Amino acid sequence: MTATTARPPLKDITVVDFSELLPGPFLTQNLAEMGARIIKIERPPHGDNARHLGQGAFEAVNRGKQSLLVDLKDEAQRDHVRKLLASADIVVESYRPGVMARLGLDAAALCQAFPRLIYVSLSGYGQTGPWANLPGHDINYLAAAGVLAVSGQPNGAPAQSFGLPVADLCGTMYALSATLAALFQREATGRGQYLDVALADCALHWMNPRLGAYRSAGARTVQAQREATLVKAAYGAFLCKDGRYVSIAALEDHFWKRLCTALPLAPFDGPEYATHKARKAVADAINLRIEQAMQPLESREAFELLCRHDVPAAPVVHPAELSSQAHFASRGKFAAADDMPWVRFPVAMEGMGDTHLAGAPALGSAGG
Repeated sequence: MTATTARPPLKDITVVDFSELLPGPFLTQNLAEMGARIIKIERPPHGDNARHLGQGAFEAVNRGKQSLLVDLKDEAQRDHVRKLLASADIVVESYRPGVMARLGLDAAALCQAFPRLIYVSLSGYGQTGPWANLPGHDINYLAAAGVLAVSGQPNGAPAQSFGLPVADLCGTMYALSATLAALFQREATGRGQYLDVALADCALHWMNPRLGAYRSAGARTVQAQREATLVKAAYGAFLCKDGRYVSIAALEDHFWKRLCTALPLAPFDGPEYATHKARKAVADAINLRIEQAMQPLESREAFELLCRHDVPAAPVVHPAELSSQAHFASRGKFAAADDMPWVRFPVAMEGMGDTHLAGAPALGSAGG
């Protein structure tokens, strides 16, 4: 990322963050990377529950913030928070619907008192609807939005894990884009607004491309829908001689032709398999043949071979290897830290090249 002395995009923007765990804190950390000041409100005595989950859960999404320990059930301490809100631009909260209203800190009250305030509520199912008050986590929102039903194996059970909390992260990105749009709109209207961000809604919006695929394929049953999008020839991660995997995605006909030049794939290299439709009908057999062709090769050898033939491929990189991976390192994607590097905001912007976030704050370190 190119260093720059330009003004950070969100310099002089103040965010009061009541959220915990992942979606809200990840949203506000992205705002911090853009230059915003984040005041994290934490409940005594233990603060954000993510502090106690291990695996760096808290540190991963709370860098560059100030921590203020506040008992929101105490009227005097709530008054202190209201004074902070008088100069705030954005509020983020992730409680169940109704909690902030009981504390007198809901959007209706605060946006009336501070008309320029942008108030973001992040919840599982939103502030309205029959499921609004249900508890939940990532897998529940993916289930509700239809994502699990069309994931996993074509003829098997729904996927149990995606390796990343997909609904949490996609909800964060929708919240980020909506918050930035609200800031932009405020410049024109002089008014803030209320943003009701439901993680299930965000996952549902991501289903649009799949719904289009099902309509075009005439897929009406769950099995047919899975087959329409999950059955793919020459698409997957394939094991190599050294126990490492290399991903291949030769979906298009011209990439398939190049793959057949790179690897010995007979009998599937004949003209009868030149079209995507023909290959899809025997996808399992083709993928098995690719697996056999990859097994004699070291993973690096296989990747370099595929690159020489201009086949879409990438090694399966382990998390511990990411910071030393030459491509990302050359693009300046990692920021130095005491224990391990953290990934910077992925889009290079003027004013963000020199952004260096301090580590996650100690509980209550900002004082009272």
